Amino acid sequence: MSASSTVAPAGPRRILGLPKALLIGLLGLLVFLIGDGLETGYLASFLADRGFEQQVIAVTLTLYGVSAAIASWLAAALSQIYGPRKVMYAGAAIFVVLHVGFISGIVLDNYPLMLVSYALRGFGYPMFAYAFLVWLTAAALPRYMGTAVGAFWFFYSAGFAALAPLAAGFLLPLFGPLNTLWIGWVLVILGTVIMAFNRDPHGNHRDDVVEGTHPLKSVFSSLTLLWEDRRVATGAFIRMVNSIPQYGFIAFMPIYYTTVLGFELQQWLTVSSAMFVSNILFNMLAGWLGDRIGLARVVRYMGSLGCAVTTLAFWLVPELTHSYPAAMLTSVLFGATLAGFVPLSALMPLMHPERHAASIACLNLGSGLAIAVGPAIVAVFYTTTGVQGVMLIFAGLYLLAFLMTFMLPDRQRELVLRSA
Repeated sequence: MSASSTVAPAGPRRILGLPKALLIGLLGLLVFLIGDGLETGYLASFLADRGFEQQVIAVTLTLYGVSAAIASWLAAALSQIYGPRKVMYAGAAIFVVLHVGFISGIVLDNYPLMLVSYALRGFGYPMFAYAFLVWLTAAALPRYMGTAVGAFWFFYSAGFAALAPLAAGFLLPLFGPLNTLWIGWVLVILGTVIMAFNRDPHGNHRDDVVEGTHPLKSVFSSLTLLWEDRRVATGAFIRMVNSIPQYGFIAFMPIYYTTVLGFELQQWLTVSSAMFVSNILFNMLAGWLGDRIGLARVVRYMGSLGCAVTTLAFWLVPELTHSYPAAMLTSVLFGATLAGFVPLSALMPLMHPERHAASIACLNLGSGLAIAVGPAIVAVFYTTTGVQGVMLIFAGLYLLAFLMTFMLPDRQRELVLRSA
């Protein structure tokens, strides 16, 4: 480690391979993401009810997605220079300040203020969440790395994808959509305050950087791993494939389920929720399995090959049966196999322990690219190939990812010993 790194030696008081202090951090992450995710299920309809045009709403959400994609990479890239704790607090500050501007733009019917504030606010939650992932991987014992990142993704998904929509459903009838946005703001602040009680010293850890190098050059130096080590580039590509269908489904699945299959909108929402709940529950299992049978093997068979099969089932079974219980089952299976990609977040930093933040930055870059690639595949192929063509493309990408996993290191014991 460089002289600037301030990492305390591993102590005996650990749970899931993590210092006990980081459990407070996981709670803070959960509360923060509940606050950030409160709006996701109703924001578009709320803005429409306020008189904003559909195109305006689409542009607003798109720019937010672009910011979030950039921030997903930037969070880890900055953490290697300044340490994850500072990056997390910067992300929280961005959210807290710009969320006020976003709400003010809505209340004042000021579209430029709303657009700019919401677009820039997209840098907030990825910097908070993904910098904490860097922190967690710096603190975790190498032999428990899969279990540790499984815990991260469990709390991440539980807050953002599961508890946030449930909380919104409870709060909206009581307080209305505008006040619910303010409640989200309060929860983000509360999550940040809880995180401040996390005293684990790995939050100040920085990767080795060249003395005298300009910070901007150091940030972009994280991308050099992509061509220095083809395994890192492979991992980033597989991470992109991991999320492409998730973002692609948003663009056409609600319409497909309601207009083609004849399900009610509420049934589709339940099917979609079942996918996320299943994914949350299996995230921990996938990380635990990775530590025991090999991180790359779980990504290969449970993640890549499993998703290739369940993606086709998610389309074919409801198409052939028009059965709501069958659709629920395939959704649960897809969410379970999707968790098979969790060990990638452990495998990447183990490959380059001296530049673990840069490794995660490359991984997050793949995740961010999926936000754009998923809908783009739907936009290009849906009109000509229909649902079946798009789903075959998604399944084909998972099969490609399956083949590419053989480029990832399988000798996990050697990786763990080198990282210890």
